[in-house]
Amino acid sequence: MNLVDYGFIPTMVSEDITGTPARIIAVHRERYELVCEYGHAYGRLKTSVYYDGLEDFPTTGDFVMVNYNPNGDSQIIKTLNRKSFFSRRNPTLGRGEQAVAANFDYVFIMQSLNLDFNLRRMERYITLAWQSGAVPVMILTKADLVEDYSEQMQAVQKVAAGAGVYAISTITGYGLDRLKEYLKPRKTIVFLGSSGVGKSSLVNALAGQEIMAVNDIREDDSKGRHTTAHRQLIRLPSGAIIIDTPGMRELGMWDVSTGLDEAFSDVESYFGLCRFSDCHHLTEPGCAIRAAIAGGELPCERWESYLQLKREAKFSDDKAEYLNKRQQRLKDIAKLRKQIKK
Repeated sequence: MNLVDYGFIPTMVSEDITGTPARIIAVHRERYELVCEYGHAYGRLKTSVYYDGLEDFPTTGDFVMVNYNPNGDSQIIKTLNRKSFFSRRNPTLGRGEQAVAANFDYVFIMQSLNLDFNLRRMERYITLAWQSGAVPVMILTKADLVEDYSEQMQAVQKVAAGAGVYAISTITGYGLDRLKEYLKPRKTIVFLGSSGVGKSSLVNALAGQEIMAVNDIREDDSKGRHTTAHRQLIRLPSGAIIIDTPGMRELGMWDVSTGLDEAFSDVESYFGLCRFSDCHHLTEPGCAIRAAIAGGELPCERWESYLQLKREAKFSDDKAEYLNKRQQRLKDIAKLRKQIKK
């Protein structure tokens, strides 16, 4: 098997790094499913490397180095540098970071055009997608269920400046041809969206065969249950690579310092136009934000959404700073242990 077909670039590995390169295609708790030059394999983390804080824990899409074992689980010894990375605040613990996917070129943010359409939720995905380092693409599914979706399209185009917006139907095939520009060999796309939005159906449609199980949605609220049980990487016949993810009920902000600037560039364009440089955009005279809202140039909901995500990001930044310092302490301790052993 040629790992280059899975997006690997040989220059990712410097001469001083040992082992066999591999890519994580699925994570099963403490066991990792891999592809490498020897084919499909499984691996486990080298405890002394990962649990001492020397390496980032790998997630689906990561390229890693392994000590290959043809007779059992290989040993994962290093996580290679990432070109993109999507994470959110851990919904189970309510704190800390949860890795979702790594090393992708595009983020397909999927939302159905039926009753589950939610612009505020989409803003969250867009913010985190820009932060990841990849290009967001808005995919509005189930176009066959709506007679006129022009209003939704216009609303999405306003909040997704700089990103492509496409309406599709996996039932009729409408709009699928327009996605071909993203489905190039060795390019990786991560699918994100709520449960029942049609991620697995789109994987099947793009593959031209049923490779993912699909569940029906509930008719009363247009929501579904998770079809994809875990994040998994799939290589399509076209050579494009898909990372399918379970539906996310919660999408808490983590580090979005860059993502907010990109996702809310329309909001931040008013900053610096206020009469006072330290304007809090509350009751101060000459506030450009309040004037834009009053004049209908900036929707009030858009401003409130920006403030909400900014508050969440501030909370996450404090947590992130603490965890980064903790990670550095662990690395320093690990280095000290090595020096003492020598």
